[in-house]
Amino acid sequence: MKRRFWFGIGLLLLAAPVRAQSLTGLWQGVEAETSEPDSYWPAVLRLQQRKGTSLFGVLYQEVGGQPGISVTFQMQGTRTANGLRLEHLQKLNETGRTPFTFWCAGSITFTYDAALEKLSGRATYRPVGDCDVGTLTFYRIKLKSAATVPAGTASTLRVSGRNVLWYADADLKKRVATGNSFRTTLGKTTTFYLTQGYYPTSQSAAVPITIRVAGTTAARPAAPVPARAPARPDTLRPVPGPIVIAATPVGLPTVLFRLGTPELLPEAIPALDELAAALKARPALKLRVAGHTDGIGEPEKNQALSEQRAEAVKNYLVRAGIAAGRISPSGYGDSQPLYPSPDARNRRVEVSEAP
Repeated sequence: MKRRFWFGIGLLLLAAPVRAQSLTGLWQGVEAETSEPDSYWPAVLRLQQRKGTSLFGVLYQEVGGQPGISVTFQMQGTRTANGLRLEHLQKLNETGRTPFTFWCAGSITFTYDAALEKLSGRATYRPVGDCDVGTLTFYRIKLKSAATVPAGTASTLRVSGRNVLWYADADLKKRVATGNSFRTTLGKTTTFYLTQGYYPTSQSAAVPITIRVAGTTAARPAAPVPARAPARPDTLRPVPGPIVIAATPVGLPTVLFRLGTPELLPEAIPALDELAAALKARPALKLRVAGHTDGIGEPEKNQALSEQRAEAVKNYLVRAGIAAGRISPSGYGDSQPLYPSPDARNRRVEVSEAP
């Protein structure tokens, strides 16, 4: 829902299952309007199933950038052929109310994307004040890979959601992974706690995902550590620059690109020159360049932009005298944020040693 000055605020979304899939659970997302590009309303929707095709739940929404202004509505809906129609029943709670503002109410028609666990909706508000329409986008975290894995074997766990963060504890203090996949080896049944960094609110909550383990892990003797020969002094190579290139990805130290483009900023040049110097000092080293974006915009466009940014870094290094075959660019879009979205620090390029 969106909040209107002098009039009302908007609505939130929820979609119903296509192919008889359940849409119950926690959905997180945002409402926006193309006519108001600087306004947005982060939202959380909790949905439960009634008998037949009926659904009900609670919708919470904040004014973007002003979490002290919020509303909670009781919602009900009915499934349609490809989604859900949702309506506001009554307001349960409101904070930050003034005599000159209120929240809009009406109905929302959603479509459900089962592959992405995504709800896309168009709100039509009752004609009060300047209440009109709204566009809503929600995502749900859901396990997409097998719920049972073999003990002691590396397995890839996959989930839906936007800007997903994986934690090993319910207090969300031990982060173990980011993104929609996590490759790990488990020896016992384990519960992970996942959150979405896509327009988080004060009401956002972790979703527990339990992975069962089949079989047992056999103990293996530790392999002996071979003795290392004393390092020989290397007086033929110059000392590398301050950028350290290792197997673990390291972010370059500046914001590299203009918003929404692969155009390098002038502030990026010193860091890239240092990187080129480090590569010239280690002529056998190959480099992996990974581009990342923030969570603003559609995932497909962010993926393309992250690839273009990685290519821009490669092109600069090639112009600086580095062989193109030593540089492997790749893009990850907005799938691996370091900070809750939206945050400009997620627009970054990371470098690491390539095998």
